[in-house]
Amino acid sequence: MAVFGTRPEAVKMAPVIRELSRFPEQVELKVAVTAQHREMLDQVLSVFGITPDFDLNIMRHGQSLAEITTRSLAGLDRLFANEKPDMVLVQGDALAVFSGALAAFYHKVPVGHVEAGLRTGSKYDPFPEEMVRRLTSHVAELHFAPTPAARDNLLAEGIAADRIYVTGNTVIDALLSVAASLPDEPPPDGLREILVTAHRRENWGEPHRQVFLALRDLVQAHPDVRVVFALHRNPEIRRAAREVLGGVERVELIEPPDYAPFVRYMKRAYLVITDSGGIQEEAPSLGKPVLVTRNTTERPEGVATGTARLVGTNRETVFREASRLLTDSSAYASMALARNPYGDGHAAERIREAIFHYFGVGCPPHG
Repeated sequence: MAVFGTRPEAVKMAPVIRELSRFPEQVELKVAVTAQHREMLDQVLSVFGITPDFDLNIMRHGQSLAEITTRSLAGLDRLFANEKPDMVLVQGDALAVFSGALAAFYHKVPVGHVEAGLRTGSKYDPFPEEMVRRLTSHVAELHFAPTPAARDNLLAEGIAADRIYVTGNTVIDALLSVAASLPDEPPPDGLREILVTAHRRENWGEPHRQVFLALRDLVQAHPDVRVVFALHRNPEIRRAAREVLGGVERVELIEPPDYAPFVRYMKRAYLVITDSGGIQEEAPSLGKPVLVTRNTTERPEGVATGTARLVGTNRETVFREASRLLTDSSAYASMALARNPYGDGHAAERIREAIFHYFGVGCPPHG
């Protein structure tokens, strides 16, 4: 049974669901969603043609982290008691991941963790995702690490080597399948577009305000640049963005697009500024430099290979680093042409092979 609740989880679990669905004689696959991000989740389900078998629909306005955790845990506990799955698959680091893993543990059901082993080493950064990952790793039976560095993190925490599989990241599978169906198109008016997202809890308040001020500075300093800011649903982020950027020339504040239109925005962007985790993996696959408005990242491979750069949330730093990419063609090329370390589009296939091997069917995943 595959369990997830947010848009990023759905994007990254979709290739696994598609791959397992190719083997109906070996797999009876069920999909359960907790749906703490109702509208954004439904967009992705539609894009990938996924119809959940079970929908807990736990979304409530203003609910706390504890409420999300307990509501999803209680619902999944009842579901697993009734359905008795042979394995539960969870993905990433949202609260449904740990709730799903813990509920499965209570029923002595093995857990497979997709995108396992990501770490910053800082308990509260990102919050609460870092601890969700660590706790889930010590419940899971199979660990699908996207990179060798993620595998090394798991080994350092005492996870058995024979339970870890380096698979690549399933987000690359999803991205490449969608991007291949989209035409290449330049931005309108010949302007260079900067695609922006912002949602990290640890950046709420003044850190986000600093980033938004830097975006305003950028369009004022570079008349050939447009900022396209895909607003998160969080009302505080939306209020702060509109307060600083509302009505600013060449700044578009848009509703969060469906996944395919968002990939189209990434394809035509000149560069990306984000505090997202998944976009750090996706944008480099399309040759787009990424400036990460965080102080740490659980995806250091992109920084090491040069596809991404940590710039924090200081107004002057964000402005300076983005301006450098807008004015220095060699600096831009060094990031745009760097090797993407996150996968080759076959992660879901390796995950399926690992699951089959766990149940005594077939060989371990190919390299």
